[in-house]
Amino acid sequence: MFKYICKRLLLGAMTLFILATVVFFGMKAMPGSPFSKDNKAVSAATMEALNKKYGLDKPVGEQYVIYMSNALHGDFGDSISKKGQPVAEIIAQRLPTTAKLGAIAFVFSMTVGITLGIISALTKHRWVNSLITILATFGVSFPGFLLAMLMMVLFSVKLGWLPVVGLETPQSYIMPVLALSFSPISSVTRLTRSSLRDVMGSDFITLARSKGTKEIWVVIKHGLRNALLPVITYAGPMFAGMITGSLVIETLFSIPGIGKEFTNSINNRDYTLTMGLTLLFGSLVILLTLVSDVVAAIADPRIKIDK
Repeated sequence: MFKYICKRLLLGAMTLFILATVVFFGMKAMPGSPFSKDNKAVSAATMEALNKKYGLDKPVGEQYVIYMSNALHGDFGDSISKKGQPVAEIIAQRLPTTAKLGAIAFVFSMTVGITLGIISALTKHRWVNSLITILATFGVSFPGFLLAMLMMVLFSVKLGWLPVVGLETPQSYIMPVLALSFSPISSVTRLTRSSLRDVMGSDFITLARSKGTKEIWVVIKHGLRNALLPVITYAGPMFAGMITGSLVIETLFSIPGIGKEFTNSINNRDYTLTMGLTLLFGSLVILLTLVSDVVAAIADPRIKIDK
């Protein structure tokens, strides 16, 4: 287990290095300057002073070496659009909001998705299974941001039931959480349903039933314990996807999280903030994927991950 974790962390570090390199040179290749926004003219002297202040007057290769060296020591530089505010400070301020929203959406998605998957796999009513299948298929193909806009028009503009800006009240979480959870619920439902159906047809399930075990305990103790392993493996990337997928949702609902900051940093050509948030998102995906794999291995000792 320890050897496997070390290997995955090393591969993750290499992935982050490649990601940082591609994003860094990709941003530098984009036309425009972070100091000339909204077509406002900036004098040559002012532009030269700003470039020197943020190290943008150096060759791109030298800028890359300096940035990567500082990043290895935990220094991600100062934000250009935030008047020199450290990137690490911005992340520390905004991350809790995004993490809270993502955690609520994650719990909601897992709860509803697993419940619907169990019902679909075990129900004897064809119409119930067909309804859940239609909903799951629709959820996978329907974009979350489009659902968010439809909910904003209906529940905020037309009916006036829910707030559309920020996360000040419990009611304000409803639409963002639903928008983030819609597609993950569908994926969890499909995974749970297909896996549970396969498990319930296994020989050890037949053996448990032959011993007189009540059906509910057969499902809980033997069925779900094995059927949820694919869901556990999917949970880590799903949670990371909710956090990284909140970029548009946070912008739509004016939520002060890192998703909105990331969108603004790209629009403002804030190189340092974009780099810092990109590395944060990449780290979350790598670490949460590793955690889900380890948890799956602990839940099922038959999974060998030391190789």
